[in-house]
Order: sequence, then structure tokens, then C-alpha cells
Amino acid sequence: MPQAATHLIIALVIGSLVREIVKDKKNFPIKYVLICGLAGLLPDIDVAAYWILYWFGYSLQEVHRTFMHTLFVPLIFLVFAIVIGKKARIQVEDKLLRWKYIFYMIFLGTMIHLALDASLAGQIKPFYPFSQLSIGNNITAYMPYPLNTLFFSCLDAVLLVLWLVYLEKRYRISRFI
Repeated sequence: MPQAATHLIIALVIGSLVREIVKDKKNFPIKYVLICGLAGLLPDIDVAAYWILYWFGYSLQEVHRTFMHTLFVPLIFLVFAIVIGKKARIQVEDKLLRWKYIFYMIFLGTMIHLALDASLAGQIKPFYPFSQLSIGNNITAYMPYPLNTLFFSCLDAVLLVLWLVYLEKRYRISRFI
């Protein structure tokens, strides 16, 4: 399965692209990109829940990729963003506008997480617990033994290097070191 760095970096990259498209840097500061990246990790909170539930006899398969890996998680944040967005249009308050963007970025980050899990490794149940329908593709299943165990670690390393190169080119982060 994609590791934490993959979820974080892909969500950061896509969040950065969204920020570039919006072009409203005053109402869409760079911290919203960070929120998107962190939201890319949110569905895996069920792994932390497993650490507790293990002592009550639950297996990892019973906990991971169940409730937090459904479409309902991102949809909750999308609904919050839409509701607050309508309220913000009426009241035109900066705080509401900020919350709208924050919820949109959490929606985006969690959707990216689900897409990565479903497309790169294993399956997710998008409508759990209402349906047992599973969707997904396990690309590592088609790789020979040594490669399939190293794939996600190597992917993390490559993505991290590319992200740092991008940050240097775009923001000259070496000036802050």
C-alpha cells in the first residue's frame, strides 16, 4: 500500500496545483496546501485505532480500509465546504471563507488518499458499511518478488526528491536553511 510520504507528497503537489489555478493568494495562502497534504494522511487514522482495537481481538483487516476509507469521509468535508460557502456569500466574512477553503482542501486530500489506495495497492470499499463492493487495483501483484516489496519505499524516495527539487525551483527554500 502507498506509504505515508506518498499520500502526503501527492496531496501536497495536487494542493499546490490547485493553489496555482486559484491565483487568489490572499484568500488561498500556502498553509492550505499543507492542510491538503495532511488530509492526505487522514484516512489512515484507522491504523492508530487498530493499535487500540488489537487488544480487544480485532485484526488489521477488520479495522484498516473500512470506515475511514469510504467516500463518506471526503463527502462530509465537501458538504461542510458547500454549506459554509453559501453562508460566506451571504455574510462575506473572511473567517467563513477560510473555513470553506480548509474544508475543500480536506476533501481533496482525503479523496487523493482513497484514489491512491484504490489505484496502487489493494482495494477499498467506497460504500462500507452499506455495501461490500470493493474497487481497486494492485499494481505490485504484477511485479516480480524483489521489486514488489521495494516499490512503495522507492516511490516515496523519488517523490520526496522531486518535491524538494520543485520547492527549490519555485520558492528557493535553500535560502531558509
